[in-house]
Amino acid sequence: MKQRPPLSFARFWAIVLKEFVQMRRDRLTFGMIIGIPVVQLMLFGYAINGDPKHLPTAVLMADSSQYSRSLLSALKNSDYFRFVRRLNSENEAEKALARGDVQFVVTIPVDFSRKLLRGEKPTILVEADATDPSATGNAIASLRTAINSGLQNDFKGPLAFLAGSDAAVNLRVHARYNPEGISQFNIVPGLMGVVLTMTMVMITGLAITRERERGTMENLLSMPTRPLEVLLGKILPYIFVGYIQVGLILIAARFLFHVPMAGSIPLLLLTSLIFIAANLAMGITFSTLAKNQLQAVQMTFFFFLPSLLLSGFMFPFRGMPEWAQVIGEILPLTHFLRIVRGILLKGNGFSEVMLQLWQIVLFAAIVLTIGVKRYRKTLD
Repeated sequence: MKQRPPLSFARFWAIVLKEFVQMRRDRLTFGMIIGIPVVQLMLFGYAINGDPKHLPTAVLMADSSQYSRSLLSALKNSDYFRFVRRLNSENEAEKALARGDVQFVVTIPVDFSRKLLRGEKPTILVEADATDPSATGNAIASLRTAINSGLQNDFKGPLAFLAGSDAAVNLRVHARYNPEGISQFNIVPGLMGVVLTMTMVMITGLAITRERERGTMENLLSMPTRPLEVLLGKILPYIFVGYIQVGLILIAARFLFHVPMAGSIPLLLLTSLIFIAANLAMGITFSTLAKNQLQAVQMTFFFFLPSLLLSGFMFPFRGMPEWAQVIGEILPLTHFLRIVRGILLKGNGFSEVMLQLWQIVLFAAIVLTIGVKRYRKTLD
């Protein structure tokens, strides 16, 4: 009896061709093959910047002399500072930093020019939102050089003795909310949003596709329930799972990493509920779009990767180009990171949180509406 060869090139090549045909039919997998390298090239090549510049800066200027204007021009020419607002009071400056409207506040005192002319070394106060040390570190390091170089052209005549001096102006820098620049204070609160995004979207993304693959979808569809009732019923149990994760991260943040908790924990739990619901709605929508569990996981990955890179968790948000910031503003993780860091590190209240919270609510409403409409299409 003639034995078959251990390896047949014809059979081997048939299997290879079969896989290529299968790959071509599975458009989502084929899209991942092309899409993932393209997305990573775009994000890491264009959107990611570890040295953010043109950071929004407000000025509280009580002295409008030529020396004050020269100083502000020098800061602007350093490319690290972009003046967007002129404030009228210290209270307004406090609110602007707390809400995250600006990264820096420069305060020029009322007697700045008078003290400068007398050689009394006036003090310039620069307050920085240092919740993310990597976003402000290089800008703070450039302050002294920018201020000294900007005033050199004005040190003529009676002020010639100040030319070349590094002590003509006192520079006082207040790194607010994270004065020691501890990276864990920024990363650990942000991990709450990252973990919830990854787990909530993936778990619920498999919800309906699992029913379909196991053959139990017919029983579910035969029940006298409305699509919204089914989707909300699948979302609710995982809210408790999300709160377990939130609790674990808060305990670790407090007792392992000693993250300051300046704000209201009940407010944080309330905002977490809305964020969890938004991610669960996204996962449920993916489950109505996907044909199987593999496709649901692939869709989850395509949502999680931009969320991770464009939200400001790994890289400074304001260091990204405008088009990347526009995409980032759509993602709920971007707004939740600002909420959780604002509550824990800045002690933000409900009024500051609402500026970010309504955008998460809008996102949840839109994706849940899409999921309900897609679920109706599965009834036949």
